[in-house]
Amino acid sequence: MARASALILALAWLLGATPGGAEHEVYYRYVVLGFVTDARGRPMPGRRVELVRDKTGFSYLAETDATGFYVIVSRLGDESAGERLTLTVGATTLALTAQFDPANHTDDRGTRVDLEGTRLVERSAWFRPTLTDALER
Repeated sequence: MARASALILALAWLLGATPGGAEHEVYYRYVVLGFVTDARGRPMPGRRVELVRDKTGFSYLAETDATGFYVIVSRLGDESAGERLTLTVGATTLALTAQFDPANHTDDRGTRVDLEGTRLVERSAWFRPTLTDALER
């Protein structure tokens, strides 16, 4: 009995000492960011922004800051390339596709989507410079 207890304790210790999943790594996240502005181009602070994984229904939320900027960090792994996502700001929605190279574990993955008045506009080419600017703030 003592030996069984010692074995269970040893296994528990080993499992506890094993590093957990690397969910903080770039290959476990997909970032959606952008700006929310009214029809005149003025920032809209305090607006709720929601990203939903269509496959699972899981929702990620953000709120715009004083400049109308928002960032949503979702959990998407390598296997999620091509997955459908829905971005919602107020009554406006946009269907997105998570586009990234699953073999690239170095570069951040994501896209930029701006709300201009009542229209969501995806600007994936602006993702990296916008992320860099946000990280330097």
